[in-house]
Amino acid sequence: MLHIIYMEMNKSTILLGHGSGGKLSHELIASVFLKHFNNEPLMRSTDSALLHIDCNDIVFTTDGYVVDPVFFPGGNIGKLAVCGTVNDIAVTGAQPLYLSASFIIEEGFAFDRLEEIVVSMAAEAKKAGVLIVTGDTKVVNKGKCDKIFITTSGVGVLDKKFKHIAGAGECRPGDKIIVNGSLGNHGMAVMSSREQLHYHTPVESDCGSLYSLIRAVTEEVPVSFMRDATRGGLATVLVELCGMTKLGISLDEEHIPIDDSVRGICEVFGFDPLYVANEGKVVMVVPAAYSTKAVQIMQSMAEGKDAAVIGEITGTEKPRVILNTVVGGKRIMDMLAGEQLPRIC
Repeated sequence: MLHIIYMEMNKSTILLGHGSGGKLSHELIASVFLKHFNNEPLMRSTDSALLHIDCNDIVFTTDGYVVDPVFFPGGNIGKLAVCGTVNDIAVTGAQPLYLSASFIIEEGFAFDRLEEIVVSMAAEAKKAGVLIVTGDTKVVNKGKCDKIFITTSGVGVLDKKFKHIAGAGECRPGDKIIVNGSLGNHGMAVMSSREQLHYHTPVESDCGSLYSLIRAVTEEVPVSFMRDATRGGLATVLVELCGMTKLGISLDEEHIPIDDSVRGICEVFGFDPLYVANEGKVVMVVPAAYSTKAVQIMQSMAEGKDAAVIGEITGTEKPRVILNTVVGGKRIMDMLAGEQLPRIC
């Protein structure tokens, strides 16, 4: 059951200590959360959602979202929370089904901004084909959190033919590495909004759910591995993949899609776009014979219109990522050291 904290319904902000699960609390539940997250398991208003999952293998994940600012070009913390958890399930090869959502709200947060966040969550959940079936809300004293934090957990079902994807156990030398579009947009959009920077060509976050795109590819292509390139960006995902497979990776810098606006901002501020966070990008490894087909499927969809093959798995003795640069040199990519962009999710 959603235990929502309390506000006077004639006030414009969330207030601390207005009720303890009584009339005002129930009015808030009905007018905001039940209104926008309307589904049968949630409407039962029980302490735990009763779900039926007819599957031997399920995928379960959880994540916290503390992005600053809460609203940014291309999304907000609510959309981000739904997309992030849906994508974490989808890249395992599973079908996302159910989410929970826990809110920690700072006293004084605007009621209409809370509803805007909830509306965006409901819209993204509908787009991804998932239900938000349970949750919790707490209000803390002003200054005890930064506006609003959201934690989402998700459950999905996994077909046994995809069980190898998360562990990368079927990656082989010669397999191609694909991304579904331009990198670094989310990190640069959040930073620009946070610092109130204005550019001739604005950058928008790529925040979006990837399940439909992933499903379209996996229905026709044998995928060896998938991971969404969030914190730490593309480079960190591929370094982790080398550690999992004990194989090398060769990347071609000229084939990695990066928007000119993102590249320009990164150059000005000293960021490497290969380490900048994304919230709508999947890194996919497929056998070479299927790489063209995988890219074509992605490019037929809005979420993958800029998809490209960017490198391949190699059988080198040392499991490391080598970037073949546009100037003809080679560069070893390592794990991100430290925090390049604080609070991007």
